Amino acid sequence: MYRLRLLDGRLKMRHLVLVDALTRQGSVIGAAAALHMTQPVATRTLQELESILGVSLYERGPRGVTPTTIGQAFTRHARAVLAQLSQADRQVTEFANPYRGTVVVGSTPGSHHLLPIAIARLKSEYPLLTVIVRENSPEALSAELEAGNIDLIVGRFTSPTTESELRIPLYDERIEIFTRAQHPLTQRCTINFADLGEYPWIIPGTESALRREIDQLFARHAMPLPENRIETPSWLIVRQLVLENDFVAALSGLITLHEPGLRALPISFGPIERSVGITTAAGQLLSPSANALIRRLQEAATERLRDESEDDICHA
Repeated sequence: MYRLRLLDGRLKMRHLVLVDALTRQGSVIGAAAALHMTQPVATRTLQELESILGVSLYERGPRGVTPTTIGQAFTRHARAVLAQLSQADRQVTEFANPYRGTVVVGSTPGSHHLLPIAIARLKSEYPLLTVIVRENSPEALSAELEAGNIDLIVGRFTSPTTESELRIPLYDERIEIFTRAQHPLTQRCTINFADLGEYPWIIPGTESALRREIDQLFARHAMPLPENRIETPSWLIVRQLVLENDFVAALSGLITLHEPGLRALPISFGPIERSVGITTAAGQLLSPSANALIRRLQEAATERLRDESEDDICHA
């Protein structure tokens, strides 16, 4: 019965696009704005779809809409269809001329070490290939990946693996505590963790996995978070503030390989290593350009790990 309903010609692409937007935005107003349509048109389109299916997909409330169990299931199917069509559209163009294709990569905090290197190498080999980088939270990027709007995500693995995703580890990242090379703490022979509380900190926002680890770090030392602090996920802002001021920040240990103006303090962050890698959508055929970028990322990761190992030997 459902198969006949979905294939009798009444189901349109606009229905699938609206379901994706409604589930993502959580309100008809938000979905309509995202799709550049009026609220009445969005409401009417949803009513059409629910009439075709014969069920309600969303629970209406004063603060928006929430997908029902059936709505959640249908959203997954809608996104899968949209993803396949998006991939098909791009791959038809790219396989016809792989040197003029497009690869869309999602970037999370922590991917800035390898991604620029991999992109530069890819562009040197395929100068007419377009690379689009989208920065966002891991949760938002996962939704974009599921919807087929991006080809792959590069960054830390901050959540358990799902059936809809495939992961390719690149390296295990250790976190260290950094200051600028001229910071007063770098002139001391010994440093206690309590000494760090005398200086302003830069920490990620509460939505970050690293923030939770920093909270635990201070808790282990029976210290509250510094009152004198800045909260930001932006690497560019963190970099400039730390290099030009006496801020303290918890950052990836790989930074020492390409930021000579920063110094890792001789204080253990704790037994925390987090995997950084590539996430792709399960069951989706990657384009030649996406596969090419993955290979460049793997090459860059191998070289970085070798450089880090040599750096550790030199400082041993």
